[in-house]
Amino acid sequence: MSVDTDLVRLLKRLKLGLLAPTLPERLTLARAQQLDYAAFLTLLLADEVQRRDQQALDRRLIGAGFEERVTLEQFDWKSGAQLDRQHLQTLFTLRFLERKEHVLLVGPVGVGKTFLAQALGAAAVRAHYSVVFSRADLLLKELGQARADHSFEKVFRKFLTPQLLIVDDFGLHRLTAQQSNDLYELVIERHRRSSFVFTSNRSVDEWLGLFDDPILGNSALDRLANGAHQLVIEGPSYRARQRPKAEEVTTSE
Repeated sequence: MSVDTDLVRLLKRLKLGLLAPTLPERLTLARAQQLDYAAFLTLLLADEVQRRDQQALDRRLIGAGFEERVTLEQFDWKSGAQLDRQHLQTLFTLRFLERKEHVLLVGPVGVGKTFLAQALGAAAVRAHYSVVFSRADLLLKELGQARADHSFEKVFRKFLTPQLLIVDDFGLHRLTAQQSNDLYELVIERHRRSSFVFTSNRSVDEWLGLFDDPILGNSALDRLANGAHQLVIEGPSYRARQRPKAEEVTTSE
């Protein structure tokens, strides 16, 4: 069923041009179900609202800076990861965000910490929370560079304002004096105002030794770790299961 060109022109003028490709299908449906004008208009507008909502969600997911877009349903439980699944499900209710609480995901390399952190962040985005994801080394590097070019307040605000800040792979390296101070300031400013998710290969009791100044470290960790949701993940490498397997080659003699 063709669509009148004048109608398409009007739709475009009203910034509803993306309705045009679906109009023939919707017109056929309206006639088959004998929809009245109001019901037909409601159907078209619902399509447009759904499309715009999806576009807005895509923009927020991209803006969060995730390395990959994943959900909890995609997690491979056959990987052998061992963790408190009931506690994990509780985290995905996102009540910790309402209460401005923090989440610490710790465990050895490759067990799925980053995957779960990003899935948790994506769930928060879908629930209309503002989220930023960053590797710890890149976050601290960005703050350090901002001090050098006098844009520190702007960059610091980027990590201060989101309702959820996910800091991935914390603890790979010992912090310099400046990094210790920057992280301390970020934790102090965000505490009780918004939430962190940290992932780390180190147990939390090793984190103090990463700080250049133990006084700053104690103060930051007292706020960050005490009372936080700590989820320990153990098991074989989750990442290894995701590697593409080599195809078997058969040879004939």
